[in-house]
Amino acid sequence: MKKWKRVDSLTELPHKILESAMKAGIDVDARNRSGSYMMIDHSAVIAKVNEYFKGKLEIMDTCDALMKYKWLRNYVWKLVDKEEDEYTKKADENLGGGYFLRIMKNAKIDLPLQSCLIMASENMEQNVHNIIIAEEGSNARIITGCTLHPDVRSGQHIGISEFFIKRNATLNFTMIHNWSEETKVRPRSAAVIEENGKFISNYIALKPVRDIQMYPSAICKGRDSMARFNTILYSHRGSLMDIGSKIELLGKNSKGEIVSRAIATDNSRIIARGMLIGNNSGVRGHLECRGILLDDSAEIRAIPELIGNRRDIDLSHEAAIGKIAEGEIIYLMSRGLSRDEATSVIVRGFLDVDILGLPKELNNEIRRLIEKTTTNL
Repeated sequence: MKKWKRVDSLTELPHKILESAMKAGIDVDARNRSGSYMMIDHSAVIAKVNEYFKGKLEIMDTCDALMKYKWLRNYVWKLVDKEEDEYTKKADENLGGGYFLRIMKNAKIDLPLQSCLIMASENMEQNVHNIIIAEEGSNARIITGCTLHPDVRSGQHIGISEFFIKRNATLNFTMIHNWSEETKVRPRSAAVIEENGKFISNYIALKPVRDIQMYPSAICKGRDSMARFNTILYSHRGSLMDIGSKIELLGKNSKGEIVSRAIATDNSRIIARGMLIGNNSGVRGHLECRGILLDDSAEIRAIPELIGNRRDIDLSHEAAIGKIAEGEIIYLMSRGLSRDEATSVIVRGFLDVDILGLPKELNNEIRRLIEKTTTNL
């Protein structure tokens, strides 16, 4: 496996690497980013904070951070159990790196941080462990892209991510997966949110993949804490996406929401799971899953779970799976579109990024990515 050298700018990397990164939402010139991290295979090629934000945030490779900070050992494997399954064990035994992102106390970061994990070697197993700490009173957005070199067809990605949202902190985290039909993907992630903290996690997967299995969890530990998971999925060409989210509402008056939009076609399967657990008085939670089947070869399963352990809680869910209404297609065709073009327009409208609650600029970036992916399905 090639050892990649460090660079001062993402623009110094080969064109094909940059091409893949951009498809996963990465801004190559980084002018609209507060900092950048990129790992190719198991080589951290850049971990850089933009000058304006120095002292407000920190970006390092996880291995480097563990060598620099002894206290970081108190965060590693605290939310995800290293013995959970064969994949967590592999990540623990064969750590290849990952990103350490820390937003400093009371720092308000008005441009997103970005990170990118790329597999550039055929049939490799990429093992990463990411640690994200939003210190007290901080506010930041992160966009992460995971992808393959254009010439690589297969591999396995194992990504461990642990998020620590301190008191009065807000973190908006967006992950975009851009894999291939022969890639196996196993993210394992968890977050803990302290008093009045907010954690919003957005997950977007639009390209074919062999199979993805992930079930991120959030613990709303503090009073008035909040967690929200938003998921946008487009599964096709035999892909299996087994994707869910879990929120445990431990803090008094804490809130949780899980929202997913799923489209399946071409002999693919989506399993959309969701769980809300109410364990304290005054907690509220809602779970929503909507799916569209584009043909009879595909399958979507919605599996919502609500668990209540107090009488004064409010948990709800709704799920709906169906097809595109023929009347909508006929109307658009009457306006001059072909059937395929009409289907694409409806799909793009269904995969509405407004549910993600992103700022306007980032919202537009994600919308352009979805439009590029779903044009002429």
